[in-house]
Amino acid sequence: MNLILRLLITAIVAFLLTKILPGVHFDGFSTAVIFAIVLGILNLIVKPVLSLFGLPLTIITLGFFALVINAIIILIADYFIDSMKVDGFWWAFIFSILLSIITSLANSMFSDGD
Repeated sequence: MNLILRLLITAIVAFLLTKILPGVHFDGFSTAVIFAIVLGILNLIVKPVLSLFGLPLTIITLGFFALVINAIIILIADYFIDSMKVDGFWWAFIFSILLSIITSLANSMFSDGD
């Protein structure tokens, strides 16, 4: 149940962010749900590989490169989802930062303390 709640929170936040950010577009809320699922899969499979290869840069940049990896994950999700459009790297970067911050806050508000 916790996984479904987290996916739903991510989908809602992503959908609302597309209404605020002009560089990220979803065709509808169903696209946001698909995005949340694809993002979860990419974070499970691709992100650890990118983080491992980017570890030296992450250390040199004092963690800033981890934000770049998050933006790359958003761009990969854009590649796989036809009804999603990101207008460039910087929009993906901004979107990933806001998505991370807001979903973390929302997840902490709705967590049951387990």
